[in-house]
Amino acid sequence: MSKAEQIYEEVNALVASGVEQSDAFRQVAEKRDLKFDSARGAFYTHKRKLEGGGNGSVRRPRKRETTPADAVEQAAATLRRSVERIDDEVEIAKVRADEAQAEYRAMKDSAKERKAQIEEKIAALES
Repeated sequence: MSKAEQIYEEVNALVASGVEQSDAFRQVAEKRDLKFDSARGAFYTHKRKLEGGGNGSVRRPRKRETTPADAVEQAAATLRRSVERIDDEVEIAKVRADEAQAEYRAMKDSAKERKAQIEEKIAALES
């Protein structure tokens, strides 16, 4: 079992027991006499490996130029995401409007009683 795998297992065990992940990194680092960032780095290196991301040393080749076709594809993808977000924005606005309507009703329904209580206090102060 690699060192990164051991750290991954230890951190996950601590997290499963209720420890916050950052505290788990700190505890494992102290136990193994490592720096916090070293423990965290080992954890994520193994996690990437498990998720099919390789061992951390494999990098994607860098693209040297943007072609007109690439630019159009990227622009179209951005516009498609914008179209998809509009429905989310409408739903969020509806939720906010419903909440505002509920707040309005609650305030309107309680206004008479609140006014009466304040007027009683005013009368008590003035007497």
